[in-house]
Amino acid sequence: MASEHQFVLDLTVALGASAISGFVAHRLRQPALLGYLAAGLLIGPSGFGLLSDVQQIEELAEIGVAFLLFALGVEFSLAKLKRVQKIAVQGSLLQMGITAALALVIAVVAGWAISVLQGIFLGFVLALSSTAVVLKLLTDRGETAAVHGQLMLAILIAQDLALGLMLAFLPALDQPEAFWVVLAAAVLKFGLFLVGAIAVGRWGVPPLMRTIAATESQELFLLTIIALCLGIAWVTSRLGLSIEMGAFVAGLMVSEVDYSEQALGRVLPLRDTFACLFFASVGMLIDPQVLISNGAIILGLVTLVMIGKALIILPIILRFGYSFKTALLVSVGLNQIGEFSFVLSLQGFDLGLISEQQYLLLLGTTAITLVLTPAWLNSAPMLTRWLRRVPYLRKWQERLSEPQLLSVPDNLSDHVIVAGYGRVGRVLVNILLNQGYRVLVIENSEAAIQGLRHRQIPFIYGDADAEQVLEKTHLTTAKALAIALPDPISTRLLLQRALIHSPRLDIIARSHTDQEIDLLTQLGAREVVQPEFEAAMELGAHLLHTLGEDTGEIQAVLETIRRDRYQSVRG
Repeated sequence: MASEHQFVLDLTVALGASAISGFVAHRLRQPALLGYLAAGLLIGPSGFGLLSDVQQIEELAEIGVAFLLFALGVEFSLAKLKRVQKIAVQGSLLQMGITAALALVIAVVAGWAISVLQGIFLGFVLALSSTAVVLKLLTDRGETAAVHGQLMLAILIAQDLALGLMLAFLPALDQPEAFWVVLAAAVLKFGLFLVGAIAVGRWGVPPLMRTIAATESQELFLLTIIALCLGIAWVTSRLGLSIEMGAFVAGLMVSEVDYSEQALGRVLPLRDTFACLFFASVGMLIDPQVLISNGAIILGLVTLVMIGKALIILPIILRFGYSFKTALLVSVGLNQIGEFSFVLSLQGFDLGLISEQQYLLLLGTTAITLVLTPAWLNSAPMLTRWLRRVPYLRKWQERLSEPQLLSVPDNLSDHVIVAGYGRVGRVLVNILLNQGYRVLVIENSEAAIQGLRHRQIPFIYGDADAEQVLEKTHLTTAKALAIALPDPISTRLLLQRALIHSPRLDIIARSHTDQEIDLLTQLGAREVVQPEFEAAMELGAHLLHTLGEDTGEIQAVLETIRRDRYQSVRG
């Protein structure tokens, strides 16, 4: 009984410390996950040692990672995977292959690996990036639907799928005499799991979900979702693959049924709760003594890894035809060592592929790269602007920013330019076309461009805030510009540059936060729309109509709110 009470106390300490540290990080305008990492460091064995059983917390943290990957699978869906399958397969293979090869060469030359197989293992560890950290950052920043967010997630998903192969591949590194036999067995096991998962996802999950949903029991629905997620994750772990891969595949199964949104809504609170335990558990692995005593070595490794991986990823993204800005965002977003590298490192240590000293150095280096990732991602816009000031790089970036795909009539005039063809932009384009207006869409998503081409809607493929793209839009003869971009920085840049080309142009912009409303208005937007406020106002209008208010009075209230830029309802 005492041990049960102790576990409850440990869990309370971990969650409470995470909540406090997350709050402090939020007040300091830092990502909450940095607070969770700090909480783990403080309460863990290397800090104040407030936990009596760290292993139990780490086991709960694994559930958090499973829920993270499950939710990602539900949100991403097989349809979205198909749209970015080229970059997901070819791009991720290039990235992992080049990273592993360079790591092998450097490790052997520097004497960190005494054999080629040991160098290959170190390459595996360094090739992975952090799905949990990047996904959390993109979610917090509202950028999962942005082009760079979709590219990051595509590459990360491919890496997570490759992790299963790597884990199955490790025994082959420890048994060089039976290398090909062990490798063939690992590939066969991986292939059988995927075939089984596809079969269950197509013929087993849909009828099960329909049957459970028909009971109209929310508790039963949630229990079924949890059992499905953790059950498939357990199966993959028993096969020698990763539970994370199993959870992601379970999410993909659910994403193809009609109840995916309901499933996602039920799992999100569990995901967020257990995910904070995962980040805290990563913080517990950080040993300040190791960092201090090997400070110079770890600092060199962190610099080599983060700059090296960014320089590897940047040209790969450019090779697939994306802009320099998008490539830079992806490269600085994926230049850390992933949390699953902890799993690989531990397996390698148990198999004797690395020494205890190397294991501790890998843990310290990985933890620091995870901590630095938010800062890297936040610095990307400033880094882009700084690079544009370098004469040679500026000319090179301008060449890369040239639109590669154009479908713009030469005599285009009196048209409306819509920047962004996501959920908001797509509805806006439909409204304009239904009213008979000519439309030109600017979009940097290859999948969206395919839809525009199919509908024969004029488009430009590129970043809307790039000068070379704006020059092709016939701004001076346009009636208006509607900015529906998911990125706040791109929204501001496009607004400023469009007004330089056409000072009298009517511009309507989408605001992402309350603070942006005034900023975009001051920059020159004719109208600024905040989607959340607009949704609330429509709900309010319908409610007032239900309560018997006059339609004219309701419209007057809404117009007053819009005229003062939502000031009366901001609070």
